[in-house]
Order: sequence, then structure tokens, then C-alpha cells
Amino acid sequence: MPRIRFAGVRFPDPDAPSVFDIEARLKRHLINLRKKRGKLEGDDHVSDRDRINIRRKVVAYKDAVFRRSGMDHLTDKDRQRLEVFRHGVELISVETEHRADEIASAIHSEMPWMAAATETIWQDMRASVRNGDLAPRLRPLLLVGPPGIGKTYWARSLAQHLMVPTSVIEATAEPASFSVTGSQRGWGSAGPGKPLESIIASGVANPVIVVDEVEKAGTVESLRGQRFDLSEGLLPFLERSTAVQWPCPYFRVSFDMSWITWIMTANSVEGLPAPFLSRCPPLKFPSLSVKHLLGFADRLGAERDLPAEAVDAVKEVIEAIRAPHLISLRSVARMVDSVEQAINRPPLH
Repeated sequence: MPRIRFAGVRFPDPDAPSVFDIEARLKRHLINLRKKRGKLEGDDHVSDRDRINIRRKVVAYKDAVFRRSGMDHLTDKDRQRLEVFRHGVELISVETEHRADEIASAIHSEMPWMAAATETIWQDMRASVRNGDLAPRLRPLLLVGPPGIGKTYWARSLAQHLMVPTSVIEATAEPASFSVTGSQRGWGSAGPGKPLESIIASGVANPVIVVDEVEKAGTVESLRGQRFDLSEGLLPFLERSTAVQWPCPYFRVSFDMSWITWIMTANSVEGLPAPFLSRCPPLKFPSLSVKHLLGFADRLGAERDLPAEAVDAVKEVIEAIRAPHLISLRSVARMVDSVEQAINRPPLH
């Protein structure tokens, strides 16, 4: 798999001489210099004043190395965390257009009602292959539709077929931009955001990041009146030109976040700002039909190797409900769970 430079820092040479080695080298140099000039006095070739000067030079050298690295402002702990990026990070590729076809076909067979989203990522994957991109360049998607139609499930399925990590941010639980961008030191919960945490943990630069129910995110306001809105915090990530050198407020280092695949879900676009919608125009999906629900039940039953009559029982319940929009994929999954548990329940004695 290809690797890219990810962090905008320079990592010091791991084989660089230690402080002790540098001091010893400077002492030898001073002694040799005085020998050449015939200025050695007594047995003690290095005075206390010499040692102070050498130590000052060593400290200045180390400071210069740290400044050049771009990590001089970081603690030892945070510098150690960034060590995972010393040799860059991996990109998980889609090597051929045929492979892109296979991925799109598999996702479509699982969730045909999400065809508009699958078509979009299919075309993006094929275009990336033709352009010679190191990995798929998938545009950010905003999936809009009623609860329970599988928007988040679709995003997870995409990550699974791409074989990349995935991370889900629940906008209702984490309304501020901190969950995405991280927060600078001074906040009680200071730390990097979830997308960067995912890349640190996996070493993969192109995870799928899902922001669930993005329209329900509120706004957090600091005591100084600063507003931290989730949709505004997302904006720099949704444009490749700004994401490629995104400045992390926690590490105060830039990172190449341009390979992330962003999938946002919403029940409606009400309340979402125009700049956000312009970067990811919404794809709208209707409620599921009975046909879709029956197909989903068939697929879950096959995955769990359930008897045909057990799956048929679930399908009879689905068909008996005259208002299919009241049934969600979660409802069908719970019914299949109940049937599976009943089949595997041990006999009572």
C-alpha cells in the first residue's frame, strides 16, 4: 500500500548523537585545538568555565533542532504520540476500475434503496483510478432521509468494502466542533479530534468518518462568547485545498486530512447553514418499501444461517403491517435477533 507524508513536522534523526556524546565531542575538539596552538595549561585541559560554555552550546544546538522540527512547543508525551507519523501513513487503494465495480455492486446488492449514494461513490472510485490517485478521492456526502433507512449502516458497509477504518461521531451527543477538530490546551477536555485520533490509532490516512444526525448538533459557547458550531468546524475538512494542510488546534501542527471520506447523515436539512450544504449537496432518500424490508430480512437470515421458515416468519410480520414506513431496518434486525435467540435457546428441564 502507498504511504504519504502526513504530519507537517520534521522528525529528528533517531541515530543523532546524545547530549553526552555532543559534550564529549566538543571537549575533544577544544583540547585538540589548544594542542595545535600550544596553549594547553597543566593537566586539566577543560576548565569549569569551558564546561559551562560547552553546555550552553549543546543546549542551543538541541533547541535549534527542536525548532527546526516544528515540535519544540510540544510536551515529550505529545511528541511521542506523533512518532507514529515518522514514516508517513498508509493509504488503502482501489487499484482498478473493475475493483470499484465490485465494491459498488456489493453495496448496491445489500442496500438497493441507497442507489444514489452508491452511484456517487462508484463514479468517484472509477475517476480516481483513471486519474492515478493513490487512493479513492470520494466527495463528502450528506445522506438525508427518515430514521431507520440505514444511512449509517450504508456508511459502515462502504468502509468495510473499502477495507478502511471507520469512526462515528454522534452529533447529538457531541454538539460542538471539538469532536471533529479537537480543542486547544486550556479546555478541560483538550485533545485531538476523533478523525485524527482514528488515523493515529490505525496508521491509515483515508478512514470513513461518519457524522450522524448532523442537523441536530447544537452550538457550544465559551465564557468569552466564542461559538463552536459542528457544521462550521467541518468546513475546512470538506475542501481538499484546506484539508491538505489542516492546522490541528491541539498539537498546533498541520496534517494532511484530505484523504478522509466524510459521510454525514440527517433526517432533514433544516438548520444546516448554506456554506455546509454547498460543500456537500444533500442526497435525499424516501422511507423503505415492503420489498426493501423483505430483502433485508432475507439477507440477515442468510448471513446468520437461519432456517428458511424462521426468516419467513419475520417476513410475515413485515407484510402484515400495513404502514411499512413504521418499520425500520432496526425493527427488522431486532425481529431477526429474536428469532435467532428463540432457535438457539437451550431446552428447559
